[in-house]
Amino acid sequence: MPNLETAFLNKTFSNPTVLSSGILGVYGSSLVRVAIEGAGAVTSKSISLNYRSGHPNPIIVEFEAGLINAVGLSTHGIDDSISEISYAVKNSPSPVIASVFADNVENFALVSQRINEANPDFIEVNISCPNVESEFGKPFATDPKTSAAVTSAVKKVSKAPVIVKLSPNVPNIKLIAKSVVDAGADAICAINTVGPGMVIDIESAKPILSNKVGGVSGPAIKPVAVRCVYDIFSEVDVPIIGVGGVTNGSDAIEMIFAGATAVGIGSAVHYRGIGVFKKVSKEIFRFMDTHDYSSIEEMRGLAHE
Repeated sequence: MPNLETAFLNKTFSNPTVLSSGILGVYGSSLVRVAIEGAGAVTSKSISLNYRSGHPNPIIVEFEAGLINAVGLSTHGIDDSISEISYAVKNSPSPVIASVFADNVENFALVSQRINEANPDFIEVNISCPNVESEFGKPFATDPKTSAAVTSAVKKVSKAPVIVKLSPNVPNIKLIAKSVVDAGADAICAINTVGPGMVIDIESAKPILSNKVGGVSGPAIKPVAVRCVYDIFSEVDVPIIGVGGVTNGSDAIEMIFAGATAVGIGSAVHYRGIGVFKKVSKEIFRFMDTHDYSSIEEMRGLAHE
């Protein structure tokens, strides 16, 4: 019988699916609900030191092959978030990943140090959001030196293993991956949304999003995400959470063949509902059964052979 259990650093996921950051992850109760619904691990919405309202509506628009969002990194701030993450850690049947972001290296370290109080299983360092350039400038993930500086600062204060979330919007993602691993990253999450992109309402001749531009997610970006995971796997020897356009079991298997240890699911909740984690796991199981694979580990990285 195929075994979907997935070893990820110091934890074992019941299956390789992971709730991606930004989807159903603001409250501890919603993280617990997603874990109960079948996610092998769950990731919080990114947390900063202080409250942020994010961008005004409209912040999400659907197009033919995906979604574009400019939520703008809204967050309740670290004080409220500690209690939410603590609740999730105590009640979730699956490991909890606390995602953090900041406007500079020092604040990345501060927010990571504070989130230790909630005892998350992992800390995800979001250095790659593409729709807040007007507030924060270019994402840290676009430069190997700044990526390494953030990683090193967080690693020094984190009690939990550190996952660094990378951007596809770079000429050479291998270079960024190597820089963060050399700086101490225990794992990589790839990718964040692509872009920014834009959708224009042809009746008003104006961009639909209040921010005008936003990060592109959903099925349209899967080939980019698969290529990024493939490149990262060939460059560094740490676990990878492959994210981007995963909607069904076949998509997840592509990610695993490219080198992913686990597979993030976000926009697919919009398309297939909160039960998507169990659905994708069953689809992976059926593929493994019919193709005589006994474990996820056996499948990992096969596209490189």
